[in-house]
Amino acid sequence: MLAHHQGGLLNAAQFARNLGVDGRTVAGYLDLLTDLLLLRQLPPWHQNLGKRLVKSSKVYLRDSGLLHALLGIADKDSLLGHPVRWIQLREGFVIDSLLAQSAGKAQAHFYRTSAGAEIDLLLTWPNNETWAIEVKRSLSPKPEKGFHHACADLQPNRRLVVYPGQERYRLGEGIEAIPLHLLATEVLARASM
Repeated sequence: MLAHHQGGLLNAAQFARNLGVDGRTVAGYLDLLTDLLLLRQLPPWHQNLGKRLVKSSKVYLRDSGLLHALLGIADKDSLLGHPVRWIQLREGFVIDSLLAQSAGKAQAHFYRTSAGAEIDLLLTWPNNETWAIEVKRSLSPKPEKGFHHACADLQPNRRLVVYPGQERYRLGEGIEAIPLHLLATEVLARASM
């Protein structure tokens, strides 16, 4: 169930209903999977901006091999044949990779309003510097309107779009497209300061 819910909002009550068990049982198992480092529960950013913010965490299975096996994805063609799943799988991998490089120095959240403003990953460093990170599939990524609205709400110090290409370049409006390996290097350098 969690594999099919990759990158979705956590609704433990719905899981409990689907499994026919008590909500506390589901919550206990989710906490256990989190403690075992098999599951990441990415909390929502929740400062009061006068906006209606999503309050549920997003969930990601952290082991991409296990995730692919549970979803029946045996090879690259199977993965690419499921475009909806592909971005959710990539998002979880990107988030986990960047947080590993941050060595616990950055707080991680996602941001989503009921009006559709959204940031996949918001890193907040100890000096309150924030990095807004969006994950895209395209080799010529274009941030959606929701990312622009979210950045207008939060005014992050950096606005980054992770994409599967190899070059970094400006997308305009203070937004930069960057490959994961280059951003991971920057996160590691920032965490080492």
